[in-house]
Amino acid sequence: MVSVRPVSVTPGSLTYIDIPWIIEHREDRCTLCGHCTSVCPKGSIYLAHRRQRMPKLDIANKNRGNEYRTFVGIRQKTTMANACIGCGMCSMVCPNEAIGPVPNTNEHRSLFFHNQKGEPRKRGGRRNAPGPTLLDRILFDRISMLTDPALDAGRHEFNVTTTLGRVLAPEEFLRRTISGGWIPPTREIFPFVIGSMSFGALSPNMWLGLLQGVAYCNEILGIPVVMCTGEGGCPPWVLRSKYLKYLVLQIASGYFGWDEIIRAIPEMQCDPAAIEIKYGQGAKPGDGGLLMWFKVSKMIARLRGVPEGVDLPSPPVHQTLYSIEESVMKMIQTLSTAFSHKVPVYPKISASTSSKSVLNNLVRNPYAGGLVIDGIDGGTGAAYNVSMDATGHPIASNVRECYLDLAAQGKQNEIPIFAAGGIGKNGNVAQNGMALIMLGASGVHIGKYVMQAAAGCLGSEKNRCNVCNVGICPKGITSQNPKLYRRLDPDLVAERVADIFLSIQTEVKKIMAPLGRSQSLPIGMSDALGINDKDAADRLQIRYVC
Repeated sequence: MVSVRPVSVTPGSLTYIDIPWIIEHREDRCTLCGHCTSVCPKGSIYLAHRRQRMPKLDIANKNRGNEYRTFVGIRQKTTMANACIGCGMCSMVCPNEAIGPVPNTNEHRSLFFHNQKGEPRKRGGRRNAPGPTLLDRILFDRISMLTDPALDAGRHEFNVTTTLGRVLAPEEFLRRTISGGWIPPTREIFPFVIGSMSFGALSPNMWLGLLQGVAYCNEILGIPVVMCTGEGGCPPWVLRSKYLKYLVLQIASGYFGWDEIIRAIPEMQCDPAAIEIKYGQGAKPGDGGLLMWFKVSKMIARLRGVPEGVDLPSPPVHQTLYSIEESVMKMIQTLSTAFSHKVPVYPKISASTSSKSVLNNLVRNPYAGGLVIDGIDGGTGAAYNVSMDATGHPIASNVRECYLDLAAQGKQNEIPIFAAGGIGKNGNVAQNGMALIMLGASGVHIGKYVMQAAAGCLGSEKNRCNVCNVGICPKGITSQNPKLYRRLDPDLVAERVADIFLSIQTEVKKIMAPLGRSQSLPIGMSDALGINDKDAADRLQIRYVC
């Protein structure tokens, strides 16, 4: 006798209990409206005819039989391409609360099948490290009460801005002022910067909502927030508008969008806030960026000067440069000249053991306007898991090393260090940012926190959603599909951006007030920090508390 194996069972077959998210469906509530199946970004569920056997027993006549009921029900697909990502869009549109994803608490086997067709898994989001981060565990334990009275956060005036750009030593500034020499340009900005998320990685509605919110913060609320464009430039009308002064224009190794920027220079009404030269990012250090073809729409292709519907990879480094010295000579000085030496120019690098070497080279050149260091917790729209989880350097110790090195040279107040990567990862954005500032940063860059708070991004550290890279974002935040990004109202995004920065400003004051500081940020004020981890305290050179 020959046994026949069902065709549907293969070595890679999975059941619904092997998937990270299990879709629970209540047939008694479902009206088969089909909203859930139409809105699912992964096509994880479908309507299917089902046949149910219903035993029938006639005791009086001692007869047994069966009846069959045929009905339409919801079924879950178990292929990896259609695996549920837990976004919950089905439950959002269901009028009867009949369906929703539930995290699989079992050992789900899909972890071993993400490398189908020989391609390792790449995803949006951040690395999935559960629990509080190091920054979450840092305490502000210096409270001035008698020797140096604390301040009232609600009634005192606070200066919560920071300096972007090179600050000369007082004697050098005085000498150049008297002799009429060149003074490096600086900007007074809010220390929490909206980090590099490109027009292309974000949808048009999301990007416009951020810009509207930033403009409202500056012009109505008086909070000098700036945002970085990321690689890819920005719409030509923005380059020729007064809103350009709220933007940091990023140039990366792909040089995408810079044709439009160069053409717009003669027609610019104002200068940008700064120019950022990207050499690396925390999520995939040593690797180039990638905008997948799913997201290269006709508009993005025209803006970046490429064909529609092709992958847009960036080289891992600028192909015309081979050292930071050459970068300072070529790119930083060239871009400073292009904007008449009126705009701060600075590089962005991945956190690594070589960060201090890069900083020391920048210190020696007056054209360098600062340094952004992106730590291992930095997020991105398309990075391999191995890069996000195992490549890079945590931001706290890297910033601390660089700041202490500057302090040893007596240059700690001259060149600003901005930290990025994992700030607000668990929602504690003001606490995380101020901890980094007291460790030596002049400010921080925040990205995914803004996406989650301003637009309701569904991605999480428990691997929920995180499909930013393939253009099927269910909220329309990172999609170039008009059917998806029209779900997002840019005016509502702008309202939330204003709420976010008002809230951050209030919390920053609440942290500064007990320190007795009101006129300047406590940059490098590490004696106000403590942590209940002896090894971390020794590494960061802060107080060990328990």
